[in-house]
Amino acid sequence: MYKYIKRGLDFTVAFAALLILSPLMLIVSILIKLNRDGPVLFKQERPGRGGKIFTVYKFRTMSVRTCDENGRELSDFERMSKIGSFLRKTSIDELPQFINILKGDMSFIGPRPLLTEYLELYTPEQMRRHEVRPGISGWAQVNGRNTITWEEKFRYDVEYVDNLSFRMDMNIFIKTILNVLKQDGINSDEANTMEKFQGTDARK
Repeated sequence: MYKYIKRGLDFTVAFAALLILSPLMLIVSILIKLNRDGPVLFKQERPGRGGKIFTVYKFRTMSVRTCDENGRELSDFERMSKIGSFLRKTSIDELPQFINILKGDMSFIGPRPLLTEYLELYTPEQMRRHEVRPGISGWAQVNGRNTITWEEKFRYDVEYVDNLSFRMDMNIFIKTILNVLKQDGINSDEANTMEKFQGTDARK
């Protein structure tokens, strides 16, 4: 029953949150523009429910430049701005994803949307993570995030799909808030902080 009202709850809360947080988002946009080159928003294609591709939005936390004046490739740390580091630690960089929720691309709670290139690497069981809308936070994120293996992440994702409920979503939501306040495991996006997923078979 809950899965039928989850979308309505997501839309209502996201709409209200955007209205309340719009002044903060405006200030953040100005600070990003003053501190870094490039657009305010980071946009990237990610697979959503059923593997359907959509564009995810985040506040930009790194410079668009990937090399220095000598042609040396810059690390993520070197590309990160001070405001960008703060945005990631506080998860404020995730706020534009409320737009994705309004559009129906995402939910507040669900498996994180990963890179499109991973789609062809999933096992049939791992692919089940796409049976629900991806979320800003999820079961894997509150159970280790970047400190667990890809296979463990996917097991948590499928466990969430099999046990989707209001109680579970509230549990994840509360743990997410606590992690943000403690800055526990809140450092950066999976694509930037973890070794890229090579496929389960490639690790054996």
